[in-house]
Amino acid sequence: MCASLLFANDRPGRYPPSWYAATATPLPEKPRLEGDRRADVCVIGGGYTGLSAALHLAEAGHDVVLLEAHRVGWGASGRNGGQVASGQRVDPVTLEARYGAEIARMLWDLGEEAKGLVRRLVTRHAPEADWRGGILDACWHEADVAHAHAIAEKVERDYGYKHIQPLDRTALRRILDAPAYQGGFLDRGAGHIHPLRYAFGLARAAEAAGATIHERTLVHHVEGHGTHGSHAIVRTERGRVIADHVVLAANGYLGNLDRKVAARVMPINNFIIATEPLGPRARRIFRKDVAVADSRFVINYFRLSEDGRLLFGGGESYGYRFPKDIAAVVRKPMLEVFPELADVAIDYAWGGTLAITRPRLPLFLRPRPGVWNASGYSGHGISIATFAGKAVAEAIRGTSEKFDAMAAIPVPPFPGGTLMRTPLLILAMSWFALRDRLGI
Repeated sequence: MCASLLFANDRPGRYPPSWYAATATPLPEKPRLEGDRRADVCVIGGGYTGLSAALHLAEAGHDVVLLEAHRVGWGASGRNGGQVASGQRVDPVTLEARYGAEIARMLWDLGEEAKGLVRRLVTRHAPEADWRGGILDACWHEADVAHAHAIAEKVERDYGYKHIQPLDRTALRRILDAPAYQGGFLDRGAGHIHPLRYAFGLARAAEAAGATIHERTLVHHVEGHGTHGSHAIVRTERGRVIADHVVLAANGYLGNLDRKVAARVMPINNFIIATEPLGPRARRIFRKDVAVADSRFVINYFRLSEDGRLLFGGGESYGYRFPKDIAAVVRKPMLEVFPELADVAIDYAWGGTLAITRPRLPLFLRPRPGVWNASGYSGHGISIATFAGKAVAEAIRGTSEKFDAMAAIPVPPFPGGTLMRTPLLILAMSWFALRDRLGI
C-alpha cells in the first residue's frame, strides 16, 4: 500500500474528524496480523470492495483474511458523499457514443445491479445506514439541462427505467431552493446513505460469515501468484499471508503494490464539510429529502444529514497533502450555491482520497494469475465498489462473466507514467476548473 498517502493526513488507526465518524458506533479494533497465516484468499483493503469480497467469499465457505492498514471503512468508503447513484459514473448517452448501444446497455444494467445490491445489503446488514431515496442532478447551464434531459429520456425509453423525472428551472426550485441551477432531473430510484455505518455493517457481516479481519496491518508487497499449484505471499510489517488468491482492494491507496494497476489508477483528494444544524432553514432549502450532484466538472455534491446539517462536498487536490484549511476550500463552492448560508458555522471538515481512471470507469484487472484488482471508481464507489467485491468473489469461485464484462472495457494508462502523471493531471484539472469558473 502507499504509505505516503496512508499516513500523510491522518493519525494511524484513527478515523478522520468527520460527521460520519462522530455519528457511527465504532467497531472493536481487530488485532494486527502477527506471524504466518494460510488462507484461500487474502484481501488487501478494508473498504467497500474488500469488505464485499470478503463477505461474499466467506458466505461461500472460503477461508478469507482481510488486511487493512488503518481501520475498516477508514478510507474513501467512510468519508464520501453517501450517494448511491444509478448506472455508472459516465452517463449512458456518453457511453453509447463512446462504446456503442450494446456495451452502454450492459454497463447500465450492471450499474443497476450494483445499486440494488447496496440496497439489499443495507437492509440486511446495516439498516442504521438509513437508505433514503432520491438524487437530484442539478445543472448550472442550459446546455447541461439539455444533456440531462437527453439522459432521462434515454433511460426511460431504451432501458425501461421509470424512476427519473426531467426538471426545468421552475420544477427544480420546487425541490431545491438554489437559484443558480437551471434544471436537471430527479432520479427517485437512486438513494443516499450514511457511508461509514454501511462499511461497519459489511465488516460485521463478513466476520459473522467467517472472514478474519486484521487492522493496523500495512502490506509492503505481494510476491508470486496464486493458482496452478503455486501460492501468492502477502508480506506485512509483522507477518505474511500465504494464499491461493489475492484481491487488491486498496483503490487510491494501492501505491505500487502492482504497477499495472498503478499506471491506470490515479489518486485524487476530495473534501466535505458539515455545517451546524440549520434548523428551519433546512426545509426551506430542501423541499424534498434528496441528495444533489451538480454539473460542474469539479462536482459539487450535497444533502441534509439526519440532524439537519448541510453535508457539502466540493474541491479537489492532487498529491499527498490535504489543504491546511479544508473548511475554507469547501465553503467557497457552498456559498456559490447557497449564498444565504454565509453566517452558518462549519462544525466538521474532512478530506479523503479516491481514485479515478482516464475513462472514468472502474478498472477490473487480473495483473497475474490468482491476483484480482478492482478500483478506480471515479466518484461512483458505493455501488460499483460493492458490486466489484461480489464480482471478484464470483470470479474466484469460477463464475467470471461479470468481472470479465467489466475487465473488457479498455482503461488505458495515464500519460507520463507514475512520475509525470500527477503534473499532467493537475494541468488538465486546472483547465476544467477554469471552465467551471468561466461558465463554458
